[in-house]
Amino acid sequence: MNSVLGIFGGTFDPIHCGHLEVARELRDALGFSAVRFIPAGDPPHRAAPVATPAHRLAMVELAVEGQSGLEVDAREIHRPERSYTVPTLEELWEEDRSRTLALILGADAFLGLPTWHRWRDVFALAHLVIVPRPGVPLEAALPAVLADEWTQRLSADARVLTATPAGAIVLFCSSTTDASGKGSGSRAASAIDSPPSPHACGTRTMPAPNSRPHAWHS
Repeated sequence: MNSVLGIFGGTFDPIHCGHLEVARELRDALGFSAVRFIPAGDPPHRAAPVATPAHRLAMVELAVEGQSGLEVDAREIHRPERSYTVPTLEELWEEDRSRTLALILGADAFLGLPTWHRWRDVFALAHLVIVPRPGVPLEAALPAVLADEWTQRLSADARVLTATPAGAIVLFCSSTTDASGKGSGSRAASAIDSPPSPHACGTRTMPAPNSRPHAWHS
């Protein structure tokens, strides 16, 4: 059974409580060996961040300091090219082929996946863990090209994260906030969205991936 490293990318402009709450919840509920924050240096799909790359990296480092299982990776900040996800996943896979990668995405990022550079290659390198927004029917909003991948890859069993090397889609219903870091009330002062209901993905309980893993068949 492989260990699973959660990959949490974004501009983190700034990082705040919502990001950290989701990361800790994923770490604990899905048994990740760690959740690694990877700040984007030059993101291609959004306006330039307000804070400089160095300042955003420093904010993330301060935010996760002393928090077990939360890590920071500065490679995209130092990369001279634009920040694309697939090259980062390729590097991480080459560095340690014994572990599984799980890319953490909010609903908006997932819906925009077909606009990414080499987006289909993501499925060959990592699993996708999607944190939906409360009350938003994610499946109904899928573009056609992504709906096909959704139908083929969606798993209701989180054990797929350790039982297979890559390519699955797992929904994770956070009890606190969404993966964009937007919560509500005192959880995040800059929040826009309300926190997801624990039942936003239905009433089925997904077992932890480290319990009775399925065998992987090539």
